[in-house]
Amino acid sequence: MSHAKKTALQQDLTTGKITSKLWLFALPLMVGNVMQQFYNLVDTWVVGRYIGADALAAVGSAYAFMTFLISVIIGLCLGCSAFFSIAIGQKNDERIRNGIFLSFVMIGVVSLLLTVVVMGLLPEIIRLLQVPEEVQKDMYIYLFYVMIGLPGTFLYNYFANVLRGIGNSFVPLIFLGIAVLLNVGLDVAFVVGLGLGIKGAAIATTIAQYGSGIGLMIYSFMEYENLRPQKQDCIWKRETIVQIMSLSGYTCLQQSVMNFGILMVQGIVNGFGTTVMAAFAVAVKIDSIAYMPVQDFGNAFSTFVAQNYGAQKRERIQQGIRKASVSVMIFCICISIIVFGFAENFMEIFIATDQTKIIAVGVQYLRIEGACYIGIGLLFMLYGYYRAVNIPQMSLVLTIISLGSRVVLSLILSKISWIGVVGIWISIPIGWALADIVGLLMLRRTVRTKSY
Repeated sequence: MSHAKKTALQQDLTTGKITSKLWLFALPLMVGNVMQQFYNLVDTWVVGRYIGADALAAVGSAYAFMTFLISVIIGLCLGCSAFFSIAIGQKNDERIRNGIFLSFVMIGVVSLLLTVVVMGLLPEIIRLLQVPEEVQKDMYIYLFYVMIGLPGTFLYNYFANVLRGIGNSFVPLIFLGIAVLLNVGLDVAFVVGLGLGIKGAAIATTIAQYGSGIGLMIYSFMEYENLRPQKQDCIWKRETIVQIMSLSGYTCLQQSVMNFGILMVQGIVNGFGTTVMAAFAVAVKIDSIAYMPVQDFGNAFSTFVAQNYGAQKRERIQQGIRKASVSVMIFCICISIIVFGFAENFMEIFIATDQTKIIAVGVQYLRIEGACYIGIGLLFMLYGYYRAVNIPQMSLVLTIISLGSRVVLSLILSKISWIGVVGIWISIPIGWALADIVGLLMLRRTVRTKSY
């Protein structure tokens, strides 16, 4: 059994100081996911400043739907990352190569099917989302061109998760940074320079997605030749398929349920009109950027746990749980203070200062969510833990609890006249809290009994 080629950018998380290694591995993930948000944020900024409120509302609704679709791909890729991390802990290159062949084929087919099916059903999907009539045309144009880039999104996320699974979180950041710069330049050129409107913003995003995906694929196969599948690795091993399908399938369901719940909330928001839609479109992106770093810390923690799970270092996993929990809580408190205090300033980056109603609604949302980031921080850590110790179904359970309560409470509270749209905002942290309670109780049980 050979051992994977180790580069200067690849980390072994089964040895050394836990906290410093976790943060060193997590920081590129954090920066990278913030950059990922800039794909849509740049569109939001350009569209909001140079096209208009209807187009901004269209991009906002499209963002929620695309997040749901991409979550399917990201969930499948995250599950594969856990598989690769466990195999790295076991020092099993042959298993990794076979896993790369099987997972690439399976997730690639899913990505192509999603692209074809969704593009064929776009008009029906837009009607199902209860998008106001004046926004429908812009949303169709934007989604049509962004959907063409979905296979590029698959390529980037797949190879980024392969590299992260084997301990390299830095190189995906480099390729993503290049893609973001390309996206910014093309957005300005197509929308402001050529006057292509919302279509130009979508095309810019699509080109950037393919650039990062193809570039990272080429790098991965050139730099890690010993992990490049050979003829003998391209076989259908039942044991490998079952583990990949379990990890990827449950993680995909977890990500999809999470974002489907967000999509349902978007439908409720749409019922409050264009002003609330536009405010939500901007505020939810600021919110996502604020807590996205802690989501990536959860993913880094998952890689740490999975490598040590593969290496059968249970005591190190327990030490990691304690140290990661402290890091998450401190980080979330700092982010909460920043978002709560500067909510209005953040909104004014994307919305003209004379649009006072849109800004006010966005500030209201950000201050309610911003005060509660510890809830989502702990939840992301729990997701990562259960995925890493091969209990991905528990992550799905926690997501159903979080999103189910959020949707139900949003529907009920938003109908109460004196609560209105605020009912949607407060239902979100309540859902986080309920899932955290269940997840922590189960974590205590698994650590005490070592039933993982």
